[in-house]
Amino acid sequence: MSDRERSPSTPAHRPSRNDSEERIPISSAAERLDTSARMLRYRENLGLLPVTKEQPTGRGHRHRRFSEADLRTVAAGLELERAYDITPAALAFALRMLAEPTTLARVRAYGERLGRLAPPPARAMDFEKQKALRLMRQREQDQ
Repeated sequence: MSDRERSPSTPAHRPSRNDSEERIPISSAAERLDTSARMLRYRENLGLLPVTKEQPTGRGHRHRRFSEADLRTVAAGLELERAYDITPAALAFALRMLAEPTTLARVRAYGERLGRLAPPPARAMDFEKQKALRLMRQREQDQ
């Protein structure tokens, strides 16, 4: 099986944990992933590519190179987009929601206002707190 026939999920060898792991240029990565280099750069701008630790080369420009692990990660993102029929921007926003509790809370509140999400169930402690407050108010009224 040639490198071009091999899918990102079936690497030729297990990736090593050192820096000597073979890396391929963005054009080859795009071909292996059945996408374009431009789309990979777009995904990188959205934060959908693994972070690279490569130092800039040449005149300060960094030429992105991909390991087998990088290709598997990008392929997993592409599969999510296909499976749920979403855009790369939608996937990037979903990741942002998971990473930022404030953003998640605002989107959840919006979903509740729309009626698409049910409010979170009352917690048992909230019920007990409300019960205690009612009893205290009742005692104050009785006195």
